[in-house]
Amino acid sequence: MSQGILGQLEPLKLKFGICPSERAAVLYRQLTPVLDAITKPIENQLKQDVEIELHIFENYSNGIKSLVDGSIDFCRLEPASYVLAEMQNENIDLLAMELQKGLKRINGVIITQRDSGIKELADLRNKTFAFGEEHSTIGRFLAQSELVNNNITSEDLKHFWHFDRHDLVAHAVLANKYDAGAISADTYKKYCDPEEVLVVKAFENVTKPWVSRENLPEAFKVAITAALLTLEASEVLLEINCSGFIEGTPEEYDLVRNAIKHAENFYPKLEEPEGE
Repeated sequence: MSQGILGQLEPLKLKFGICPSERAAVLYRQLTPVLDAITKPIENQLKQDVEIELHIFENYSNGIKSLVDGSIDFCRLEPASYVLAEMQNENIDLLAMELQKGLKRINGVIITQRDSGIKELADLRNKTFAFGEEHSTIGRFLAQSELVNNNITSEDLKHFWHFDRHDLVAHAVLANKYDAGAISADTYKKYCDPEEVLVVKAFENVTKPWVSRENLPEAFKVAITAALLTLEASEVLLEINCSGFIEGTPEEYDLVRNAIKHAENFYPKLEEPEGE
């Protein structure tokens, strides 16, 4: 840790990362108050000044890489991004998991226009589908797992596309550019009129994890977790639709691990070439 010219310790700088689930301006507005709120408790725990730098990843893949290679100290990830990062580096640590209305489970939904003729997932054959980002928990893995459960693969869809954010998926369906799409329940409530938009299928997801890099000092991890737990019912959490934090275990995300594996069946396996 470096010292200033007067011999005093310079503030401890922690790099915090966030995946681009919303526009950058929205994420700065949402997360800055949360990071400000946990800074003082972390300082009290570590007995030194702390600065938390907010970094918005370019995409989900970049976020996973930054956590795996340790270029970010801790971050708020999508559940699938956490699971995929853990597959590459088992030494990352789960600091805490968010609660929504006191719950660890939330919903994702597959939506369509009410006049589309689509009433159930089986009706999606030969239709177009808007998925979320390729590492999105709800927008890709859980949605594709649901389709596979209903014997629908990529070959059964007329066309599909991956959009970077849930709001873009919602707008694609609302504008009749795609017949159906997968979004979070929060996005549905924000952008969709129930009289015009039908929820074809609702499915469970796990709340977002806050995760630290490999080899982040134990004292730092303990301080961050303790600071997050003190924010229960805090107004600063309302912007990120979070009612508080709870300590969790990696096993809490088995639902997502299973969906990622199951979603592999959405894409037909290539046949092995026959030997000459």
